[in-house]
Amino acid sequence: MTVGNAGAKRRQPSLAQLRAFAAVAEHLHFRDAAAAIGMSQPALSGAVSALEETLGVTLLERTTRKVLLSPAGERLAVRAKAVLEEVGALLEEAEAVRAPFTGVLRLGVIPTVAPYLLPAVLRLVHDRYPHLDLQVHEEQTATLLDGLTTGRLDLLLLAVPLGVPGVLELPLFDEDFVLVTPLGHELGGRTGIPREALRELHLLLLDEGHCLRDQALDICREAGREDAPVSTTAAGLSTLVQLVAGGLGCTLLPRTAVTVETSRSTQLRTGSFAEPAPTRRIAFAMRAGAARGAEYEELAGALREALRALPVRVWDGEP
Repeated sequence: MTVGNAGAKRRQPSLAQLRAFAAVAEHLHFRDAAAAIGMSQPALSGAVSALEETLGVTLLERTTRKVLLSPAGERLAVRAKAVLEEVGALLEEAEAVRAPFTGVLRLGVIPTVAPYLLPAVLRLVHDRYPHLDLQVHEEQTATLLDGLTTGRLDLLLLAVPLGVPGVLELPLFDEDFVLVTPLGHELGGRTGIPREALRELHLLLLDEGHCLRDQALDICREAGREDAPVSTTAAGLSTLVQLVAGGLGCTLLPRTAVTVETSRSTQLRTGSFAEPAPTRRIAFAMRAGAARGAEYEELAGALREALRALPVRVWDGEP
């Protein structure tokens, strides 16, 4: 009980003390550290001494020539920097609450969406939210979700459903898959292709880790194909389509990617599936309860309107 009372009365270091110590730890020079944070040298020295007294440890080894971190100082410098970064993030979040659509927005995008939707996203942000600092990170789904849940990313643009607890999805649109074949293939240029045709096709797919690969395999299973139709894979859709142009097989493309990816070769044909065609849904994903959740919902609504010119079915709130 006595120990608990002593802990309750323990003095807490101030942010000024932590900032002074972090500056000295970075520069290992009192004059340079003081200049870096806009503090006088005596005030900086006093703040570090006060921090040492508060913590009960020696943080610096002072000599007439240089300043060194003590073993304890080396360990606690890392903690001090982390605390200051979190305080900075707190202030940034508060600023965002006071002034919506300002500050940094770290957007994660999957590779099978980025080249085809980012032009519309960037144009929308530039025209409608000029004070928003949009930072884009192109990564695969698993890495994006890890970044979202750990706070490295703020918002994701990817295929859903995800089924991840604590992650809220804001649907944007649904789009059909299109069959891409080499020139001269019997299904090239056809409409109303039955899904069952996928049972016999030699399909080329993306590498493991891409959600589009998993979606294509799911479509094949729904068509009654039991084996995994994979003998050749590619890291991106551009390579995949060029393999098709070279006659190595067929592939499935989301409709938003068709114009960009098939325009590079005259050795390709496309075919559309009979209704209901295989589809995927693209959405924003954010942390449930995110402080900027209202902004993300408004951004989703604005983006839906901006995407109406694309060959997609914009989400209108219906299943």
